[in-house]
Amino acid sequence: MALISTQTLTLKSFPTLSHPSIFPTPQSLSLSPPNHHSLSLSTPNSTPRFSARRHVVSRATATSASDFSPDIGEILGDVSIYTAAGDSVQFKDLWDQNEGVAVVALLRHFGCPCCWELASALKESKERFDSAGVKLIAVGVGSPDKARILAERLPFPMDSLYADTDRKAYDVLGLYYGLGRTFFNPAIIAKMLSRFGALRKAVENYTIRATPDDRSGVLQQGGMFVFKGKQLLYARKDKATSDHAPLDDILNVCCNVPVS
Repeated sequence: MALISTQTLTLKSFPTLSHPSIFPTPQSLSLSPPNHHSLSLSTPNSTPRFSARRHVVSRATATSASDFSPDIGEILGDVSIYTAAGDSVQFKDLWDQNEGVAVVALLRHFGCPCCWELASALKESKERFDSAGVKLIAVGVGSPDKARILAERLPFPMDSLYADTDRKAYDVLGLYYGLGRTFFNPAIIAKMLSRFGALRKAVENYTIRATPDDRSGVLQQGGMFVFKGKQLLYARKDKATSDHAPLDDILNVCCNVPVS
């Protein structure tokens, strides 16, 4: 069943987007996500209910830096993820924890076509981040080999790409998770229609092989964060698939922060 249907545009316009592993039916999903996640199916806009190892978000609907615990940067710093090459690394080792400025973009997962579009936009903005002394860190759900697929086929710089296999950072930041927000939110249609050209270009070399082997990962939503050292300057949680933070807002935050 197509998720987008107008007189002139349907999901069939994106042959690579109609694969059941990307837009599955509820019956094709495991409703018992592993580890600390539990899936809430109450309403399409329900807040995710899971037990993170450490709750640091003051409200489940946090969409600004002030909604997060003041020590969120320090707590996130202890979270271990993987480089695209497969090496374990902690967030606190990715940028200067005193004065360094970093953009931390959490994608949904490496097999999400809308995340390929976001990754493409981040790549195009990387020169501006670099010139402002800002470190770009893109994280996706999946294993390092899935990250390498995106890096090679999009392409995307591997030294800026990281894999969060167990969604640890997503839990610490309280990002949304669930079936309704992922597949049945009206915002998906509006966002995809508004960026039809960019999305279609971004998925020219797309492959379903980038999707996490653990299919419960496709229900994860992402978010965008800007840190100066351990201080959180900007935070935005994606409310639904394709609900990405405006990059102009991110660039304005980064370019107006003095870098020592």
